[in-house]
Amino acid sequence: MNLHRLITLFIVISSFLTAKAQDKKFQIHTVAFYNLENLFDTINDPRINDEEFTPSGSFNWTGKKYKKKLENLSRVIAEIGTGENPNSPTLIGASEIENRDVLEDLVKQPKLAGKDYGIVHFDSPDRRGIDVALLYQKKHFTPTSYKNIPLMITTDLQKGAKTEDESAEEKANVDTKSKRVYTRDQLLVTGLLDGEEVSVIVNHWPSRSGGEKRSSPYREAAGRLTKKIVDSLQAINPNAKVIIMGDFNDGSTNKSIKVEIGAAGKREKVKAKGIYNPFEEMAAKGMGTLAYRDAWDIFDIIMMSDALMRDKDYSSWKYWKAGIYNKPFMITTTGQYKGYPLRNTQNQPGFSDHFPVYIYLIKQQ
Repeated sequence: MNLHRLITLFIVISSFLTAKAQDKKFQIHTVAFYNLENLFDTINDPRINDEEFTPSGSFNWTGKKYKKKLENLSRVIAEIGTGENPNSPTLIGASEIENRDVLEDLVKQPKLAGKDYGIVHFDSPDRRGIDVALLYQKKHFTPTSYKNIPLMITTDLQKGAKTEDESAEEKANVDTKSKRVYTRDQLLVTGLLDGEEVSVIVNHWPSRSGGEKRSSPYREAAGRLTKKIVDSLQAINPNAKVIIMGDFNDGSTNKSIKVEIGAAGKREKVKAKGIYNPFEEMAAKGMGTLAYRDAWDIFDIIMMSDALMRDKDYSSWKYWKAGIYNKPFMITTTGQYKGYPLRNTQNQPGFSDHFPVYIYLIKQQ
């Protein structure tokens, strides 16, 4: 057979294989995380520090502003990931929410009401009263178990730190007797995604208040807790499909994520029972979910256990790709913070100071 015929045969075979691949049909789900930036109602709760977000508080947080905030957030949530999937996210991790009531108000918004979102939420010990939660479309996801797992940290983790260096936020969250730092619990939800078991861990790790270096031990402890949760799931089922999501207040290369969780930024470096972080490469390219002093970083991350991406067998749910949702209407267009996420101000409610992130899961039909 001459060279011309070999080339012709190769083209025919390649075309046939491509056509067969295109014939395959896949189911798709979007899984997202969104820091909702101070989603507070207007009612003063004496148990928490929410005075800023009341009609007489510094944000003059009126019913009108609250309703606009809900409208803004619902628009974003409804549209996340719709570039590849016409349905809004099946699973949405959320942070910076005051209570279950604000979530009930959110899922009743016109843009979301038809999706029939369920809610998993616990009140956390954070003194500001901000919690994490998971929203899920009841049609596709059925929770089978859920619990909040406290992050037990004390100021003793900050070796040699001086108390006078503490910020107002830190002081408000510290028990002076026990030295416990009150922060958000980690939420673990296990359920059936169209009949297949998936676990989700929703996080909002301690902030960088008081400085990145000084506060890093808190987030490192949070990373160890997350890894402990993953390990416990994999001890029961080595092939456990686990999604870790949240606002980590650290980037992909910080010790809390890179060492304590052991997340790999490249698929080929993920070991058995390991964790893959698709957002590490995005951060290396200069992409971001939030900006500070004109420097962008990705603190909002979705990671996953190797069972969701270790092979190309799409007979069960597998990771496809990830993204940051940052459409023009969510971005500040003028002034000092031009290009930043359009956040809340004292004059008007925005969207959030973070952009949401998402991944797609696919399964061959």
